[in-house]
Amino acid sequence: MNDFLPKDVIDPKDPKKPSGNRIAIWVIVGGVGVYLLASGIWGILT
Repeated sequence: MNDFLPKDVIDPKDPKKPSGNRIAIWVIVGGVGVYLLASGIWGILT
């Protein structure tokens, strides 16, 4: 059914520990979100 996803993404070895790729994606998305939030607050204040 999900042949296009790697086996470790579908069924990780340790389900409580996220994979390194997932952590990297969350860090990048979080950084972009913080930047957008900060620039919006800065735009409102100035």
